[in-house]
Amino acid sequence: MPKAELHIHIEGSLEPELMLRLAEKNKIKLPYDSVEDVRNAYSFDNLQSFLDIYYLGANVLQTAEDFYELMQNYLKKCLDSNILHTEIMFDPQTHMDRGIAFAAMFQGFDQAVSEAREKGMSVGLIMCFLRHLSEQSAFETIKSASPFKDRIQSIGLDSGEKGNPPAKFTRVFRYAKSHGYRLVAHAGEEGPPAYVAQALEKLKIERIDHGVRSLEDPKLTEILASTRLPLTVCPLSNIKLCIYESLREHPIIDLHKCGVCVTINSDDPAYFGGYLNENYVAVAEAFGLEVQDLIALTQNSFEAAFIEDERKKELQRTLSEFIQTQEVLPGPI
Repeated sequence: MPKAELHIHIEGSLEPELMLRLAEKNKIKLPYDSVEDVRNAYSFDNLQSFLDIYYLGANVLQTAEDFYELMQNYLKKCLDSNILHTEIMFDPQTHMDRGIAFAAMFQGFDQAVSEAREKGMSVGLIMCFLRHLSEQSAFETIKSASPFKDRIQSIGLDSGEKGNPPAKFTRVFRYAKSHGYRLVAHAGEEGPPAYVAQALEKLKIERIDHGVRSLEDPKLTEILASTRLPLTVCPLSNIKLCIYESLREHPIIDLHKCGVCVTINSDDPAYFGGYLNENYVAVAEAFGLEVQDLIALTQNSFEAAFIEDERKKELQRTLSEFIQTQEVLPGPI
């Protein structure tokens, strides 16, 4: 189906093959000798154990050409998977803290995005702050990005939730909003439902990334359903990081049945064993979803996207035309 992806970390699409090739090119020493070694390391106990490897892998990204290749690889997968719109997160502090200039990083990203747009995709970029760093560091980052402001759609908040509540970044999100950025934030993944409520109240965000633990708070779930404030849910990621033991325990469908605008996304697909299509298939198989359920989830991804109404209508028309040509029938997948 034609669809959108709203929660993908571009650094999390760094496949082992590219990681090793860039490490050799840039003379970066990694504790891996082969692709198999890298994949064997992708066994995580929690979010932090993943982040340790995630930041290690990012070290191989050194030049504008490296960042271009990383972004180009993901956008090619989008075209191959019929993803017509994507909003891509990137973590400048991960790179700037090791001496990479913002301009070099962004130049690579921007070139690949421009090429994808020429092929008919719509693409937004979400600049995320690392929540384990200080709010002052976030302020410095947003100011570094100011020359490129017209090409950055949104501001986000990611990295380890524990001990880093959304309220820690209240002032910088207020600053971002006053400068015209759309606002999103990770909350309610490892953190409690209260972090979701705090992101809504303190940061004034428009979309929650993850938010799966919201279901533990009936009042919060009711608010999310009544306002249709979207959750960008990443099912395979939540299993890989041991948030839930199996997809059958995952709350995505319960949230959907409560009327919450949930969307399916891949998060860090190179590390978690699946891009967007694999996440759709896994959810469909785990819950025995019917075709109409998947269509509804896809429509949610268009509804939740930060795009003009005319583009949303265009995506909805494309989906409707696809359904008609495929002769989609009600029933199990």
